[in-house]
Amino acid sequence: MPSPSVTPSPRADRTPERRASSSGPGSAPPGKTYAENGPGTFVWASSTSGRAGWSGKLVRYGVKVEDGTGLDPGSVAAEIDSVFRDRRSWTGQGVASFQHVSAPPYDMVVQIVSPGTADRLCGSWGLNTGGELNCANAPNLIVNVRRWVELSDQYRDRPYEYHALIINHEAGHVLGYGHRGCPGPGKPAPAMMQQIKGLHGCVANPWVYSASGTFLDGPRLP
Repeated sequence: MPSPSVTPSPRADRTPERRASSSGPGSAPPGKTYAENGPGTFVWASSTSGRAGWSGKLVRYGVKVEDGTGLDPGSVAAEIDSVFRDRRSWTGQGVASFQHVSAPPYDMVVQIVSPGTADRLCGSWGLNTGGELNCANAPNLIVNVRRWVELSDQYRDRPYEYHALIINHEAGHVLGYGHRGCPGPGKPAPAMMQQIKGLHGCVANPWVYSASGTFLDGPRLP
């Protein structure tokens, strides 16, 4: 079973309004626009969930969505909860368990924000997200709404899987895991690989573990 190898540190997973081009649970409806620079005000998901996974470190997490993103906080929270309940996520082999809470105290907070707000928040931690990327600086997971809605080239027409990758990857940083590389041609890309920057011969994969419970790892990167 893998264990955290680094102390959590800030990580980046490196125009006019954009029009949403995909749909799915937690996504903006087709044709909905999101603001390039949001107002910095948020709506918290008021729902809660039971504990996903029953062993390992308990991570209590909140979800909040910036005004102007066009997303429903409750739908986003339900989708994130379903990711953590999948045994291919971090809950699979007892590394961690997750519970959605509606208010502090929490160990992690998922924030879906406009590209401009992502740049401002991530930039305050010394990270350059360029209007495109997500970042994590425990306890904060900053998800650029552009990625959540428009996905990436590796996950076209696969919104749920790409959302699972975003959540598993950034939660991994909060748990103490750094970036990984491709373990070999044709093999599943680790969830901790920056897949948006290219698969380098690997196959796109959003999950931490395989269906059989194998940890999908790769070479450590700086």
